[in-house]
Amino acid sequence: MLGGYGAVGARIVDGLRAGGDVALAAGRDAARADVRVDLTVPASVRAALTGIDVVVNAAGAEDPALAALVTEHGAAFVDVTATTAYVTALERLAPPRPVLLSVGLAPGLTNLLAAAVHDPAAPAPIDVVLMLGAGEHHGEASYAWAYGLLGRDFRDPWTGTAVRNYTRGLRLDLPGYGRRRVYRADYSDQHVLTRDLGVPVRTRFGLDSRAATACLAMLTRLPGASRAPRGLRFPGTDRWLALARSGNGTTRWATGHGEVRATAAVAVSAARAATTLSPGVHHLHRVSALGDLPGDAGIRLGSSPRDLLPVP
Repeated sequence: MLGGYGAVGARIVDGLRAGGDVALAAGRDAARADVRVDLTVPASVRAALTGIDVVVNAAGAEDPALAALVTEHGAAFVDVTATTAYVTALERLAPPRPVLLSVGLAPGLTNLLAAAVHDPAAPAPIDVVLMLGAGEHHGEASYAWAYGLLGRDFRDPWTGTAVRNYTRGLRLDLPGYGRRRVYRADYSDQHVLTRDLGVPVRTRFGLDSRAATACLAMLTRLPGASRAPRGLRFPGTDRWLALARSGNGTTRWATGHGEVRATAAVAVSAARAATTLSPGVHHLHRVSALGDLPGDAGIRLGSSPRDLLPVP
């Protein structure tokens, strides 16, 4: 488990061990790691792979060469990443062992929700929404990733037009939140899903704090926004919501407390499934469904308008 003593990684290690798996936390900090490894040194990585079936990467290291090295040495590779360019680079690999992507909250759970509302017989555009609790401690890497989107553009996966992160707000009725404005953000799920489902998929983002969401939308338009300070924190809860809404009227959503807990639960399930897959690059929605989620993951699912009640 790369990054096995970080905010998400430690949860994944605990989840695997709770299910009877042998899970080792790997990293550079000898005081916290079960296996010391320096990801910048290939020989160090190779030495750590002896007897390993699956490597889960939650270290924030986004290097396709790492996935190639791991799979060439006989282990499956699972990556908890939301970065579009990195996912695209991994998809260019032809690994001799499985590489499994889209294995967290977003992407991951959002992929499963989008696949659940997609009707191949009546294809329609899909909006994916991710609401996170501003009050949860997500870890420095997660904050840096979110702030790193400020002031940056990405290509809409359907039209190819440039979209600025945290712009193009849309007001939606969201379970437990009421009517909220959410903004486009460059999560990798929309790019993969648009290609795989053959319909426009657009991911939108917000924080449970209205002020924090509005602040992101304001900062992203300022010159030099991509260099904004990364340490800014907002008040809020640890509640999260992931939702997919199809233009055909179908909605599926999932909610809970603790983004880290949910991300880890999905990643644990993915790690266990990875060894059964064929060689090549896979995404979670191609090999799993909402019904495969563990029952003890603290994830509440809903679909009908009657479910649109405040989250306890």
